[in-house]
Amino acid sequence: MYDLKVSVHTVKGHCDLPMKKGDYFLVKGGKLFIPEGKYFCLYALQSVLPLLPAKQRNIVEKDDWLPDVKYVSCPDPAGLVILKIEREKVLG
Repeated sequence: MYDLKVSVHTVKGHCDLPMKKGDYFLVKGGKLFIPEGKYFCLYALQSVLPLLPAKQRNIVEKDDWLPDVKYVSCPDPAGLVILKIEREKVLG
């Protein structure tokens, strides 16, 4: 399994919270870690949450589309916030 980093890649609209480029959280095993004193938008989180368990696994099927997915859009069309999912390291 992989640790993941989910970060704000771009903000091209008006985000009400406001999310900023570089804001992030980490996924280690089944736990979410948000840096102390920071927050992450619940609505943006819901757009990536279903993908995270699968992105943690090593997918080897040749026709699987998920390994190629890095960018996910927040569901708020006014914010135009794009999130990036990155694999950090393989868990032992």
